[in-house]
Amino acid sequence: GEICAFKIHGQEMPFEAVVLNKTSGEGRLRAKSPIDCELQKEYTFIIQAYDCGSGPSGTNWKKSHKAVVHIQVKDVNEFSPVFKEGMYKATVTEGKIYDSILQVEAIDEDCSPQYSQICNYEIVTTDVPFAIDRNGNIRNTEKLNYDNQHQYEIMVTAFDCGQKHATEDVLVQVNVKPVCKPGWQDWNKRIQYKPGSGSIPLFPSIHLETCDGPVSSIHTTIELQTNYIGKGCDRETYSEKSLQKLCGASSGAIDLLPSPSATTNWTAGLLMDNNDMIFKFDGKQGAKIPDGIVPKNLTDQFTITLWMKHGPSPGLRAEKETILCNSDKTEMNRHHYALYVHNCRLVFLLRKDFDQADTFRPAEFHWKLDQICDKEWHYYVVNVEFPVVTLYMDGTTYEPYLVTNDWPIHPSHIAMQLTVGACWQGGEVTKPRFAQYFHGSLASLTIRPGKIESQKVISCLQACKEGLDINSLESLGQGIKYHFNPSQSVLVMEGDDIENINQALRKVSYINSRQFPTAGVRRLKVSSKVQCFGEDVCITIPDIDAHVMVFQANEPKITISGMDHFARPAAQFESERGVILLPDIRIVSTVTKMEHPVDLKEHDRGNKPVVLEEMLHNLDFCDILVIGAELDPEQECLELDRVELQGKHLDATNSTAGYSIYGVDNMHNYEQVLRQIRYRNWFTSAAFDRKFRVKCSELNGRYTSNEFNLEVNILHSSNSNFMDHVNHMIVEPQFLQSVHHPEGSINAVHNSVVPSVATLVIIICVSILIFIITLGVYRIRTAHQHSSADNEGSKENEMDWDDSALTITVNPMEKYEKPHQTEEESEEEDIEDEEEDTTSTESDESEEEEEEEEDEVIVPKRDKQNVTRQEQL
Repeated sequence: GEICAFKIHGQEMPFEAVVLNKTSGEGRLRAKSPIDCELQKEYTFIIQAYDCGSGPSGTNWKKSHKAVVHIQVKDVNEFSPVFKEGMYKATVTEGKIYDSILQVEAIDEDCSPQYSQICNYEIVTTDVPFAIDRNGNIRNTEKLNYDNQHQYEIMVTAFDCGQKHATEDVLVQVNVKPVCKPGWQDWNKRIQYKPGSGSIPLFPSIHLETCDGPVSSIHTTIELQTNYIGKGCDRETYSEKSLQKLCGASSGAIDLLPSPSATTNWTAGLLMDNNDMIFKFDGKQGAKIPDGIVPKNLTDQFTITLWMKHGPSPGLRAEKETILCNSDKTEMNRHHYALYVHNCRLVFLLRKDFDQADTFRPAEFHWKLDQICDKEWHYYVVNVEFPVVTLYMDGTTYEPYLVTNDWPIHPSHIAMQLTVGACWQGGEVTKPRFAQYFHGSLASLTIRPGKIESQKVISCLQACKEGLDINSLESLGQGIKYHFNPSQSVLVMEGDDIENINQALRKVSYINSRQFPTAGVRRLKVSSKVQCFGEDVCITIPDIDAHVMVFQANEPKITISGMDHFARPAAQFESERGVILLPDIRIVSTVTKMEHPVDLKEHDRGNKPVVLEEMLHNLDFCDILVIGAELDPEQECLELDRVELQGKHLDATNSTAGYSIYGVDNMHNYEQVLRQIRYRNWFTSAAFDRKFRVKCSELNGRYTSNEFNLEVNILHSSNSNFMDHVNHMIVEPQFLQSVHHPEGSINAVHNSVVPSVATLVIIICVSILIFIITLGVYRIRTAHQHSSADNEGSKENEMDWDDSALTITVNPMEKYEKPHQTEEESEEEDIEDEEEDTTSTESDESEEEEEEEEDEVIVPKRDKQNVTRQEQL
């Protein structure tokens, strides 16, 4: 009648039932282990009750009917929400309000709807123009602007319905892109160029944005604007003479606009830009070329070259603007030949003389070109091969559009005047004056009689040293067409495929081949036109405006070194080959570079380590100048074998002022030529020394060397002369003062002291003189004692002693028997007498007596003098 057990039917149920009261049959159902809702939310099983009627064998139980038990597990909020993604990204276009930019989503591992559902999302980051709803949709609350901010980063969290928030917030990245505007992207406005960098790409990462337009072809023009640099672009600034030698032009060109100097003074009054040898004419100036500079008869072949920058002429009826004119100096106003601008036309006039032609002949040649009045620099070459005249402008050939004929000029004896910048009107006016003034700038105006220039030379003379370039043409890609203008300042590219155009434009580069380029800005302009399928022009591509910044090159320091002092026997100077002046001359150029250590503090910046680095570059002239009186062509000269110049871009000119070597060539070639220059003097008896100064230049004086001074002494072969020099040096140790001989002394060979000789020679001479003086003093004392013993008490003894003072100090090393040395010996006596006077306390009267006695010593015959000296010695 009692209940003894409850039994659960089911597989491994985590529950058990225990009897609490057998009589009443009350029992309890309990879990055998912790129950996890996340593993199983519900359990269902069958339970039966058993009485106590079981036998010893456990059988004969009586059991109740089966009851079904259903258990539901109640959830606990133990898990936090977790986002499905580690980071969210989205891109939006500026200027739009979005309903939903993107959706974030979080999950919760709790089992019940109350704790497993995400009830809310929240943006943690403050002050951002975004909002989020309970479903995780993020939207912008205001229009975004790409210029203000390219990217936003916001942090978002989530809450479940039990208000438990996520343990880790999630990052949401919103990128703002500008409204799609067709154009070139990813390029820098400023490109830096260091001298010596070679070819550097201008737009290494550029690409074209077409906003998904159906593009069929693209046409791009890249323009390097250098018209404000020098003469239109960065060109070599060597003198016209040096440039022509460098380009292989035939010799004989006459520079009509040289730098003002003592020999070329006709340009002294003109406005000039010294850096680039540019002359500016303002309509008020002209220059007369002196007679003899240009031959009167230019024959039928000659060439005129010039750089010109010219703008439109003011006024409705513009006057002729003369560049070059050869007209009558007086009486008449005939123009024999001229080059002028008239109404933006270039005109060349050439009137033949009557004795050369007696029929109608071509006289005026006209060219009509836009470049004549575009205010830009252009290079003009007028090649005359009469009756044909050809114009080259910037290397391109132009034939005259109009040729007019005229009668020849009748012969006359009137002199002609060649002018630049205006035309001389010598007749038909009350007072001769300039007329037809030029307005503009001219440079490198030359005329070359007798030979016309080749196309190759003309191209070289006007070549730019900077321009556009394409790196690796072979990898430019198929379907790309390109074209350069002659100066490589404009590049045109055309293609069908945008990516190919992108790749091609990335290879466009800037190059400046000058070692010392002109520093400053070069503007760049890229313009493009795009065509679409079925349409003429579909989108507009804005132009690119950029610039190349060319830095200043490190300034070189040119140093000339070598033996700066030497002496040679006179015979070598008088020989046929003379003496080599600069046998070991060395020209070295260095640049100063500053090192920048990383750990250098601000206050230590003033003590940056300086590094001198040797560099190689060209020179354009070296001058050997004579210091002091100019060379006397009757007795001395500087010489150089012309064969030394062969195979080099060098030439040389010689004058009484010195020797000049010019031409663009390397320092080694200049050294080789300088080491072969010789000095000859075939009348050395009146000369003892010569001083020279060497100075070199690069870029027409932009960089100059130190002034290297050389002193050359002429050693005369006779002992008398040599000792004469030595005696002079003892009297005047400074070597710069003059020795004033007494008035009574005749045949004073020199009026001034010979300058110093080599240090070694000085030491030897001084040593010899010390020995001579010591020996002389010893003999004076011996003679004095002897004279006192023999002639004691005699009044004439004093005069004898004075006589000995006058004559005893003659150099005992010399042979007084030689007849031709008498005059030199007397001069030595003068000097020794002066030496005695400076150490003596005798009065001025005694000095006058000595001068009189010197006269007496020189006038008597040689025999008497020799006898006296023998007695005294």
